[in-house]
Amino acid sequence: MSHVERMPPLERAAMSEAQRKVADELAAGPRGGVKGPFIPLLRSPELMDRLQKVGEYLRFQSSLEPRISEFVMLVVSRQWTQQFEWAVHVPLALKAGIKTETVESLALGRRPAGMARDEEIAYDFCAELVHNHGVSDATYRQVVDLLGEGGLMDLLGLIGYFTTVSMVMNVAHTAAPKGDALAPLPL
Repeated sequence: MSHVERMPPLERAAMSEAQRKVADELAAGPRGGVKGPFIPLLRSPELMDRLQKVGEYLRFQSSLEPRISEFVMLVVSRQWTQQFEWAVHVPLALKAGIKTETVESLALGRRPAGMARDEEIAYDFCAELVHNHGVSDATYRQVVDLLGEGGLMDLLGLIGYFTTVSMVMNVAHTAAPKGDALAPLPL
């Protein structure tokens, strides 16, 4: 579903000094510019600065292997029908080793068949957390056995971060780079 962006990119001349400072810092980092969630988040430069540092850690330095990180980003993007994140992370997930069939199932809102065991554990953790607002002892134990307690925290951080940026972009009507690819999930 396409919407008019509520918070389009700010012209540099219209930015406050604080906004210019965090925009320049973001552009100098691994993201290379103000895009996606950072366009609306720039309205609160202090929040953007703190949040982008969390996101930078989770995307580029966490203990999770890139295949699992990208997979979880797709799961969360699908849960929120977040067009921008979906469009950005599908190619990254495929490059990291997620199967095309897995991506196609996620796009349809289905639990993918034939996932690797670590993908199943991550998917079940995400689904249970969103549905129940917590996880069972068995699910907790599977994640700790797979990732350790530090990995569990990185996984939770990743889910929480991508939930936050998905909410930001859904409220701001941030456009996907290539147009909408995800249909709304049935309620």
